[in-house]
Amino acid sequence: MQGKGFIKFMAILLGIVCLYSLSFNLVTYNVEKKAKEYAKGDEAKEKAYLDSMATVPVYPVFGLTYQQVKSKEINLGLDLKGGMNVTMEISLAELTKSLAGNTSDENFNKALQNAQVQMNAGGKDFISLFVNEYEKLVPNGKLADFFVNPDNSNQLSPNASNSEIKTYLNKEATSAIDRSFIILRSRIDGFGVVSPNMQKQEGSNRIFIEMPGVQDKERVRKLLQGSAELQFWQVYQNEDVYGILENINKTLAVSVKNHVKDTTAAKVADTTKNAGGKLAGLTKGATAENKQDTSASAKAAETAKSNPLFSVLSIPTYTAENGQQGLRPGPVVGWVQQKDTARVNAYLHSAEVKPLIPATLKFMWGLKPMQGTKVFELYAIKVTSLDGRPDLGGDAISNARYGYDQNNRPEVNMYMTSDGAAKWKKITAEASADPNNKKAIAIVLDNTVYSAPTVQNEIPNGVSSITGSFTVEDTKDLSNVLKAGKLPAPAKIVSDFVVGPSLGKQAIDSGLMSFVIAFIVILIFMAFYYNKAGWVANIALLINVFFIMGVLAAFGAVLTLPGIAGIVLTIGLSVDANILIFERVREELAHGKNTAVAIREGFKHAMSSIIDSNVTLFILGIILFIFGTGPVQGFATTLCVGILTSLFAAVLISRLIFESMIEKKSNITFDNNLTRNAFKNLAFNFVGHRKLYYTISAIIIALGVVFYVKNGGLHLGVDFKGGRTYIVKFDKALNTEDVSKKLTEKFEGEEALVKTAGTDHSLKITTPYHISDQDPNADKIVETALRKGLDELGAKYEIGSSQKVTPTIASDIIYGAYGAILFSCIVMFIYILIRFRKWQYGLGAVIALFHDVLLVLSFYTILDGVLPFPLEIGQDFIAAILTVMGYTMTETVIVFDRIRERLSQHGKEDAHGEERIQLINFALNSTLSRTILTSLTVFFVLIAIFIFGGDSIRGFIFALLIGRIIGTYSSLCISTPIVIDLSSDKDKK
Repeated sequence: MQGKGFIKFMAILLGIVCLYSLSFNLVTYNVEKKAKEYAKGDEAKEKAYLDSMATVPVYPVFGLTYQQVKSKEINLGLDLKGGMNVTMEISLAELTKSLAGNTSDENFNKALQNAQVQMNAGGKDFISLFVNEYEKLVPNGKLADFFVNPDNSNQLSPNASNSEIKTYLNKEATSAIDRSFIILRSRIDGFGVVSPNMQKQEGSNRIFIEMPGVQDKERVRKLLQGSAELQFWQVYQNEDVYGILENINKTLAVSVKNHVKDTTAAKVADTTKNAGGKLAGLTKGATAENKQDTSASAKAAETAKSNPLFSVLSIPTYTAENGQQGLRPGPVVGWVQQKDTARVNAYLHSAEVKPLIPATLKFMWGLKPMQGTKVFELYAIKVTSLDGRPDLGGDAISNARYGYDQNNRPEVNMYMTSDGAAKWKKITAEASADPNNKKAIAIVLDNTVYSAPTVQNEIPNGVSSITGSFTVEDTKDLSNVLKAGKLPAPAKIVSDFVVGPSLGKQAIDSGLMSFVIAFIVILIFMAFYYNKAGWVANIALLINVFFIMGVLAAFGAVLTLPGIAGIVLTIGLSVDANILIFERVREELAHGKNTAVAIREGFKHAMSSIIDSNVTLFILGIILFIFGTGPVQGFATTLCVGILTSLFAAVLISRLIFESMIEKKSNITFDNNLTRNAFKNLAFNFVGHRKLYYTISAIIIALGVVFYVKNGGLHLGVDFKGGRTYIVKFDKALNTEDVSKKLTEKFEGEEALVKTAGTDHSLKITTPYHISDQDPNADKIVETALRKGLDELGAKYEIGSSQKVTPTIASDIIYGAYGAILFSCIVMFIYILIRFRKWQYGLGAVIALFHDVLLVLSFYTILDGVLPFPLEIGQDFIAAILTVMGYTMTETVIVFDRIRERLSQHGKEDAHGEERIQLINFALNSTLSRTILTSLTVFFVLIAIFIFGGDSIRGFIFALLIGRIIGTYSSLCISTPIVIDLSSDKDKK
């Protein structure tokens, strides 16, 4: 074997990388275990302990803090951890109208309306649709009349063509989406969510946000959909406010002494946390009991009594030249640990403190903690107007750009409108009036201070340069934030998915159970069937699983339940390469070759089939990743990673193990007395009976059509037709028709489709009620109606998860699914055409793909309502269909590969008629053992997931199960016979 040293080096290197990546999970587990032991069930104490460890080095070798280690571990998706994800859609219609000065022109607004209707029906580019619609309504109309103004005169001329306007609008739309992303990210950062995941969905005006652990969905919806408000405020200096803070501290100390003598500071926080601001309540409050030493806790509690505010808020100071401590100049008046921000909010909003804060003063938090810490800055904002409005609003900004100053430091250049420049001149003149005490201007977004640059001089022309200790990314973000106030593009939630923590825990347990059982089944099967060689495959399989988890951790992948299904499925697929090799080795041994030669020849002859089968499945995985979202992408990620690591482990590492065994002259066996003659001397006439197989398939498809008509079409899931879905668990079994009737009544006659979800105690409820309603309270209205109906059923219940998909995003998903299937068929045809150089092979494989899709759909329509779980056509089903297509391609390519090899060996590439049929039948029978064995291993895995993998993916796994059977049947009985029937008349004769 060539390159042994390199393979060993790569295996060791990959092993070290995986070990390092997975070590973060072990470190965080140990820290969180200690937190649980310390808290003894008290969630507040546990959180306080973890907060106190945030900046403490916990990784023994590299000195990484708990916060850093936590960010590097494998993240769990919502279905495993509980939480909420939303898809936000930026309203480009409202953005376009705003850019046109909110014109009332009838044709303009009609074009906007028509474009939005087309977008809702599955259109892609709103700006192009709008321009086309306007030109239809006004053939010679000039869009420049609406969009050109003094503020964009440097970008557009009064005579700009409609094409130039379209380019301008596309640029502004992209900028608006980028700005919205920054704004939403800043809001999410304020939630205190652990490991949030945000992604711009390229090519669309949507942003996907995943928030593990978040359960207050109404609060999340309100905060995310609120319009962004950019403001500029003057500020007080630290020395101006210290006296007020000192007075607040004294007042609170008296209040604690007189009214809560025996109450610790921790209880103060618990009883006042709900009075906090935007950040309060999204974390569960912090306590002062963050030290394990009891005496230290008592001392801290005593300090908190005498200095309630100053025990959690540090005053910024500095050491003067004379060695004395002084108040640090600037607008920052306090430093507070993140865990204590809720308590400080509570103090500042308490009834006894409010009278002490002048009407001209308001406190605001900085956006992010200070670098390398979990400490937030508290700013003192000066209110100069009688109505409490800021000195300047975001509408004063005409543009902002990031770049570099003359010293090559990152900076942001800000440009004001004409009105804004006049106000800005006055504000900056006041801030820089005292040369010995230049003041800052606070840039505030959503009542959070994003930056507070010091003003050096009066700025008369409205062009400002903002510098500081910025990174390039900081300047990009700040420039986007400054532009955010210019033209607000409302962001609306078009889909959301909420999973309760109990459902997440159940998903983890069921996912792990299916993983373990599938793993054990494969190990036992391989060891039983292939004897000692089976144990080599098992070792390679163990290494493969280690590599999969390590690579996922290294790339920061989010592990979901479909992701676990992908890993478990990869376990079954990873033995496919070993089975191909072992079956070829057994053939060589049957020809009388010694073990070493047989192993070498087996690896050599199996390699072509292994590469072809894995490449086809990998292509399908990439297509799934590109066209899918959320759970489908999770499945595709683990599938692609698993294929790559499987090839490395099953082919290269197992070869190394065999080479080592040969060098040691170990006895290597590939069978036992029970399996030695399995699949020997088979002679099925697959090609000769092809008309029978065609008939069987036609009957099943015809039945599918009948049931399709009978059932009124396919049972589309909520993500294909829009609507809301709830998984509700009851304490007793309920009749689905009774529940449906009651809920339909509460939903004002709108359909309530109710089906069992795994057990009679768990129901899946789907309704289109208020799904197109733009009212921000629509979600609450629907849930209130749902709860009213459930309350009248006379059973205790728990809403485990909820999902909302608007018709707009549903149409996009449908077209994306069609695109994924058609694109995959085209790619498969091209690949097979290149590999086998005969169009008949490519077309035969593609026809077999469509045959498999039709059969799976037919079984879905026939069995819908018969099985105790819903058979819905949704994103998961499309993932299953594409995976089934991958199975079929894998099986078909291997059969085709053996046919090509067989014909080539006999010099009969152009054989036709009966001779060709005999050669093809021989090739099919000779690969039958591999086909059956790989199908069985994957089938065992799927059965394990189906039984133990949980209700949420049961329909998905069912599609894979029947698809695996159909794929095996198709590769033997449909795709290859079709190649015969596609041959020319000359070949047939």
